[in-house]
Amino acid sequence: MEQPTPIHQQQQQDDLFASIPLVSPSITPSGSIPSTPLGVPVHEEDLSDGKRQLLPDELPIVECMARARIPTTQGLEIFLHLYTNNVDNKEHLAIVFGEKIRSKTLFKKRPGETQSDRMTRGAYVGKLRPGRIIADKDERTGEELKFDDEGNVLYQLSPEDEATLVRIHSECYTGETAWSARCDCGEQFDEAGRLMGKAGKGCIVYLRQEGRGIGLGEKLKAYNLQDLGADTVQANLLLRHPADARSFSLATAILLDLGLTDIKLLTNNPDKIVAVEGKERQVRVVERVPMVPLAWGKDGKNGIHSKEVDGYLRTKIERMGHLLQKPINI
Repeated sequence: MEQPTPIHQQQQQDDLFASIPLVSPSITPSGSIPSTPLGVPVHEEDLSDGKRQLLPDELPIVECMARARIPTTQGLEIFLHLYTNNVDNKEHLAIVFGEKIRSKTLFKKRPGETQSDRMTRGAYVGKLRPGRIIADKDERTGEELKFDDEGNVLYQLSPEDEATLVRIHSECYTGETAWSARCDCGEQFDEAGRLMGKAGKGCIVYLRQEGRGIGLGEKLKAYNLQDLGADTVQANLLLRHPADARSFSLATAILLDLGLTDIKLLTNNPDKIVAVEGKERQVRVVERVPMVPLAWGKDGKNGIHSKEVDGYLRTKIERMGHLLQKPINI
């Protein structure tokens, strides 16, 4: 039979975790289903100029290497974009809802390429079908791409279009694939897709930053420390990592490549607004759309129910400043 931890040992452990200082988690330089509520306008004066100054002076250079149409299990179609960059060797992604959101680097004409080459890498207008031979014009609809003298595509979203709904999502293997009830990452990913599918337009920038940037192996170690009594912030610090080691400058660069300069950002994290906008505010977050846990719905039947996710959300609110209003009672 498992013996309970002696009271004096438990107190020593609690004191150890409580004494760990919080390293700022701000940005590093380098239907019947309850839905999220109406968005909250973002005012520039509400954002921290000090944190904005921590952002890099230059954004990473990104290039969209391929795009493909993905028919989904929900009946919607999305366009999956794969990006390379000059700061890491990871393949980051943009999951785009709507055919008219297009990558500048993907559609730019390349020396010596054929129309077949362009279709193969996804630089086409309209829809592909057997027998189609021209990428830059859909002969069935008459839609045609226009280019400047340097081969840059001229078409982008028109200025009068409403700001696009965007989610900046960091990879979470445990929450998205292994059914983890330690976090709400998988739920947030699904909810973002649902809202964008309903709107018919949107973009999830999917960054390969597992475990708030510390990697899957270190994240699993952090889980063990959490079972020993640490919260998510304390666990990272005990492993000698920042509370949040992520950088969102790649997301800013990807949004600019997609022509998404005015956005509605799905987030509870005010630091992420500053980070995504960039040091020179190249992207403008005009509205914050909260990501409210589905378990907080009226009937409380949906979403994730576990003591681990309750502690995870409480830490986000109390230690990391996330903007969630419902108190967590554990």
